Amino acid sequence: MDYPGDNRLAAAVVVFRRRVLLVRRSETERFLPGVWGVPCGKLEPGESPRDGVLRELKEETGLLGRVLRKVGESSFVSTYRGHEVKNWQDNFLVRPLTFDVTLPLPDQDHRWLAPADLGTVRIDDYNREIVRQAFG
Repeated sequence: MDYPGDNRLAAAVVVFRRRVLLVRRSETERFLPGVWGVPCGKLEPGESPRDGVLRELKEETGLLGRVLRKVGESSFVSTYRGHEVKNWQDNFLVRPLTFDVTLPLPDQDHRWLAPADLGTVRIDDYNREIVRQAFG
C-alpha cells in the first residue's frame, strides 16, 4: 500500500480571554493553502490524542498548553496520490501556558479572534465548526 490509509488527527482550540487562536496556512501547503484554522495535525503511531494535540500545538505555534477537555470529534475525506483517505479528528479545548507564537513558515500568520470575528478571515466551514464546538 503506497498511501497512508485512515489518518488520526487532533486539533487544538486554544482559547484565552474568550478569543481563539487561528493560524493561516502557508501558500505552499497542498491542503487548503492560505486558509485560516486551528492548530491541528496527525498523531504519531501509538500517540494518544491528548499528547498529540499538545505536540502539534508546540510544532505549529511554539506554544505550550494544557488540555482542558475534549470538545468534540469530526471527520473528513481527503485525497492522497489518487486514493481517498478518511481523517478522524479529536478536538480539544486548550489553555495556553505560553504566549509567544512562533510560526514555522514566513508566509504564515496568526490572530486571536473572538468567535463573532471569525468572518474577518478566510476560515473554512470545517474549522468554523470546530471553534463552535469549543464555545458551544
